[in-house]
Amino acid sequence: MNTHSIFADTSLYSINPGDTLEISVWNEDALKRELKVLPDGTISFPLAGVLSTTGKTVNDIQKQLKEKLSVYIEDPVVNVAVRAVEGNSVFVMGQVNKPGSFVMYQPLNITQILGLAGGFTTFAKTGSVLILRSENNKTKAIKFDYNDVEDGEGLESNIRLQSGDVVIVP
Repeated sequence: MNTHSIFADTSLYSINPGDTLEISVWNEDALKRELKVLPDGTISFPLAGVLSTTGKTVNDIQKQLKEKLSVYIEDPVVNVAVRAVEGNSVFVMGQVNKPGSFVMYQPLNITQILGLAGGFTTFAKTGSVLILRSENNKTKAIKFDYNDVEDGEGLESNIRLQSGDVVIVP
Protein backbone atom coordinates (compact mmCIF):
# COMPACT_ATOMS: atom_id res chain seq x y z
CA MET A 1 0.00 0.00 0.00
CA ASN A 2 1.28 3.48 -0.84
CA THR A 3 1.43 5.54 2.31
CA HIS A 4 3.11 8.46 0.56
CA SER A 5 0.53 9.07 -2.16
CA ILE A 6 -1.61 12.19 -2.28
CA PHE A 7 -4.67 9.89 -2.20
CA ALA A 8 -5.71 7.72 0.73
CA ASP A 9 -6.58 4.86 -1.65
CA THR A 10 -4.94 4.75 -5.05
CA SER A 11 -6.29 1.31 -5.89
CA LEU A 12 -9.18 2.81 -7.88
CA TYR A 13 -7.50 5.82 -9.49
CA SER A 14 -6.50 5.28 -13.13
CA ILE A 15 -3.26 7.01 -14.08
CA ASN A 16 -3.60 9.71 -16.76
CA PRO A 17 -1.12 11.40 -19.10
CA GLY A 18 0.29 14.41 -17.25
CA ASP A 19 0.20 12.76 -13.81
CA THR A 20 3.46 12.61 -11.84
CA LEU A 21 4.56 9.31 -10.30
CA GLU A 22 7.31 8.66 -7.77
CA ILE A 23 8.80 5.22 -8.20
CA SER A 24 11.39 3.60 -5.96
CA VAL A 25 12.85 0.15 -5.42
CA TRP A 26 13.80 -0.76 -1.86
CA ASN A 27 17.56 -0.92 -1.28
CA GLU A 28 18.25 0.35 -4.83
CA ASP A 29 18.98 4.09 -4.60
CA ALA A 30 19.80 4.25 -8.31
CA LEU A 31 16.23 3.15 -9.06
CA LYS A 32 14.35 6.10 -7.61
CA ARG A 33 12.61 8.41 -10.07
CA GLU A 34 9.90 11.04 -10.24
CA LEU A 35 8.32 10.68 -13.66
CA LYS A 36 5.64 12.57 -15.54
CA VAL A 37 3.37 10.31 -17.60
CA LEU A 38 3.84 11.24 -21.25
CA PRO A 39 0.94 12.29 -23.52
CA ASP A 40 0.84 8.78 -25.00
CA GLY A 41 0.31 7.30 -21.51
CA THR A 42 3.79 5.82 -21.08
CA ILE A 43 6.71 6.13 -18.69
CA SER A 44 10.29 4.96 -19.06
CA PHE A 45 12.03 3.33 -16.09
CA PRO A 46 15.59 1.95 -15.85
CA LEU A 47 15.86 -1.79 -16.50
CA ALA A 48 12.12 -2.02 -17.18
CA GLY A 49 11.99 0.08 -20.35
CA VAL A 50 8.85 1.79 -21.60
CA LEU A 51 5.65 0.91 -19.74
CA SER A 52 2.07 1.77 -20.63
CA THR A 53 0.11 3.33 -17.76
CA THR A 54 -3.11 3.95 -19.68
CA GLY A 55 -6.08 2.76 -17.63
CA LYS A 56 -3.82 1.26 -14.97
CA THR A 57 -3.83 1.80 -11.23
CA VAL A 58 -0.80 2.29 -8.99
CA ASN A 59 -1.03 -1.38 -7.98
CA ASP A 60 -1.04 -2.45 -11.66
CA ILE A 61 2.11 -0.41 -12.35
CA GLN A 62 3.84 -1.80 -9.24
CA LYS A 63 3.15 -5.36 -10.41
CA GLN A 64 4.32 -4.57 -13.93
CA LEU A 65 7.58 -3.04 -12.66
CA LYS A 66 8.20 -5.87 -10.19
CA GLU A 67 7.83 -8.41 -12.98
CA LYS A 68 10.21 -6.54 -15.32
CA LEU A 69 12.80 -5.79 -12.60
CA SER A 70 12.82 -9.35 -11.22
CA VAL A 71 14.95 -10.32 -14.24
CA TYR A 72 17.74 -8.17 -12.75
CA ILE A 73 16.91 -7.95 -9.02
CA GLU A 74 15.85 -10.86 -6.84
CA ASP A 75 12.35 -10.21 -5.43
CA PRO A 76 12.32 -6.40 -5.89
CA VAL A 77 10.13 -4.34 -3.58
CA VAL A 78 8.63 -1.61 -5.76
CA ASN A 79 6.77 1.43 -4.48
CA VAL A 80 4.73 3.68 -6.76
CA ALA A 81 3.12 6.85 -5.44
CA VAL A 82 1.01 9.45 -7.22
CA ARG A 83 2.64 12.84 -6.59
CA ALA A 84 0.45 15.03 -8.83
CA VAL A 85 -2.79 14.42 -10.70
CA GLU A 86 -2.37 17.15 -13.30
CA GLY A 87 -3.62 14.73 -15.97
CA ASN A 88 -6.94 14.21 -14.19
CA SER A 89 -8.63 17.21 -15.77
CA VAL A 90 -11.80 18.27 -17.52
CA PHE A 91 -12.43 21.20 -19.83
CA VAL A 92 -15.31 23.66 -19.66
CA MET A 93 -16.03 25.96 -22.58
CA GLY A 94 -18.76 28.20 -23.86
CA GLN A 95 -21.09 30.41 -21.87
CA VAL A 96 -19.51 30.15 -18.41
CA ASN A 97 -17.76 32.92 -16.51
CA LYS A 98 -14.39 31.14 -16.24
CA PRO A 99 -13.89 28.67 -19.11
CA GLY A 100 -10.78 26.53 -19.06
CA SER A 101 -9.14 23.36 -17.85
CA PHE A 102 -9.85 22.16 -14.32
CA VAL A 103 -7.81 19.54 -12.45
CA MET A 104 -10.04 17.18 -10.48
CA TYR A 105 -8.35 16.60 -7.12
CA GLN A 106 -11.50 14.79 -6.01
CA PRO A 107 -14.45 13.22 -7.84
CA LEU A 108 -16.64 15.97 -9.33
CA ASN A 109 -20.05 15.93 -10.98
CA ILE A 110 -21.29 18.26 -13.70
CA THR A 111 -22.90 20.83 -11.39
CA GLN A 112 -19.75 21.05 -9.28
CA ILE A 113 -17.53 21.72 -12.30
CA LEU A 114 -19.98 24.36 -13.55
CA GLY A 115 -19.64 26.01 -10.14
CA LEU A 116 -15.84 25.95 -10.44
CA ALA A 117 -16.22 27.55 -13.87
CA GLY A 118 -17.98 30.49 -12.22
CA GLY A 119 -21.50 29.55 -13.25
CA PHE A 120 -23.36 30.50 -16.40
CA THR A 121 -23.22 33.76 -18.31
CA THR A 122 -26.42 35.68 -19.04
CA PHE A 123 -26.76 34.13 -22.51
CA ALA A 124 -26.13 30.49 -21.57
CA LYS A 125 -28.60 27.88 -22.75
CA THR A 126 -28.68 26.05 -19.43
CA GLY A 127 -31.05 23.38 -20.70
CA SER A 128 -28.67 22.32 -23.50
CA VAL A 129 -25.35 21.58 -21.81
CA LEU A 130 -23.29 18.81 -23.45
CA ILE A 131 -20.58 16.59 -22.03
CA LEU A 132 -18.26 15.14 -24.67
CA ARG A 133 -16.63 11.90 -23.53
CA SER A 134 -14.13 9.74 -25.40
CA GLU A 135 -14.55 6.00 -25.01
CA ASN A 136 -12.80 3.40 -27.15
CA ASN A 137 -11.55 6.05 -29.61
CA LYS A 138 -15.10 7.34 -30.15
CA THR A 139 -16.66 10.51 -28.78
CA LYS A 140 -20.15 10.44 -27.36
CA ALA A 141 -22.30 13.39 -26.34
CA ILE A 142 -24.18 13.29 -23.03
CA LYS A 143 -26.97 15.82 -22.66
CA PHE A 144 -27.40 17.70 -19.39
CA ASP A 145 -30.34 19.94 -18.55
CA TYR A 146 -29.33 22.16 -15.65
CA ASN A 147 -32.87 23.53 -15.38
CA ASP A 148 -34.20 20.10 -14.42
CA VAL A 149 -31.53 19.57 -11.76
CA GLU A 150 -32.10 23.08 -10.42
CA ASP A 151 -35.78 22.17 -9.98
CA GLY A 152 -34.83 18.94 -8.16
CA GLU A 153 -35.70 16.72 -11.13
CA GLY A 154 -33.49 14.51 -13.28
CA LEU A 155 -30.85 14.29 -10.56
CA GLU A 156 -29.45 11.11 -12.15
CA SER A 157 -28.24 13.28 -15.04
CA ASN A 158 -25.82 15.06 -12.67
CA ILE A 159 -23.15 12.52 -13.59
CA ARG A 160 -19.64 12.17 -12.23
CA LEU A 161 -17.09 13.51 -14.69
CA GLN A 162 -14.17 11.52 -16.05
CA SER A 163 -10.71 12.70 -16.96
CA GLY A 164 -10.72 14.24 -20.42
CA ASP A 165 -14.42 15.14 -20.46
CA VAL A 166 -15.30 18.37 -22.24
CA VAL A 167 -18.31 20.35 -20.96
CA ILE A 168 -19.86 22.66 -23.53
CA VAL A 169 -22.34 25.35 -22.51
CA PRO A 170 -23.95 26.84 -25.64
